[in-house]
Amino acid sequence: MKLILPLIFPAFFCYAQTSVLGKWMTVDESTGEEKSIIEIFERNGKVYGKIVKIFTKVDPDPICEKCPEDDPRYRKKIIGMEIIRNMEKGGNEYSQGNILDPQDGRIYRCKMWTEGSRLKVRGYWGPFFRTQTWKRVH
Repeated sequence: MKLILPLIFPAFFCYAQTSVLGKWMTVDESTGEEKSIIEIFERNGKVYGKIVKIFTKVDPDPICEKCPEDDPRYRKKIIGMEIIRNMEKGGNEYSQGNILDPQDGRIYRCKMWTEGSRLKVRGYWGPFFRTQTWKRVH
């Protein structure tokens, strides 16, 4: 029994570190400042993400003024807002869903995958894309 336990524990630890589920810190790419915490969770076999905290000095509980007017998130509180929707697992990544950027109001096709303890989040606008690196929050 002593030989089996050390073999099981590392496998469990590696799995837990590579899951996209959990809380992630977003960081401003130009300043390096922390922007928000996103909680990623599973519902009905798909993955979703909501904003649970925003680091801002302007308005601690803003509303989404720039969200599309025909979107149900328009003029709703950003904290608690579901910004990642309908992501499906395919191999080592999640795709087929979308992500909303409340700052510009655009909805992007999305792909996510982990690299070690980091989450890569890529948003597509037509043929163009931008990838952010999020840090796991413990």
